Amino acid sequence: MEGQNGKTLVMGVIGADVHAVGNQILSFAFREAGFNVINLGVMVSQEEYIEAAIESAADAIVVSSLYGHGELDCQGMRDKCDEAGLKGILLYVGGNIVVGKQDFTEVEKRFHAMGFDRVFGPGTAPEVTIAALKKDLLGEE
Repeated sequence: MEGQNGKTLVMGVIGADVHAVGNQILSFAFREAGFNVINLGVMVSQEEYIEAAIESAADAIVVSSLYGHGELDCQGMRDKCDEAGLKGILLYVGGNIVVGKQDFTEVEKRFHAMGFDRVFGPGTAPEVTIAALKKDLLGEE
């Protein structure tokens, strides 16, 4: 079943975050949905995502964060992708990506302004992200 739709995702948990359980659940769900998944694990730098995306000719980068510092860890990522030749690669981010309780609409706006295509809040079901990936990468509604 793995890779049946021909699309490759690079995923992992950014920064100094070591939350591995959600990352493994998402990796499994994405594979079951037919994606080829390169899971970089935890404590992944922007550069590691980008290098893996280049090496694998990835269609999307999926960034997770649970320790609340995702906003800091993700700053400048779109620019680094563009500079590395990944202009226009699909960038997703999700989890507990900011410190404290903040209005998610405002959080989403800030991440969109940083160049992320989709932003998912804490507790988003894998099916929601999979549906978005299928829409964005495969044109499925």
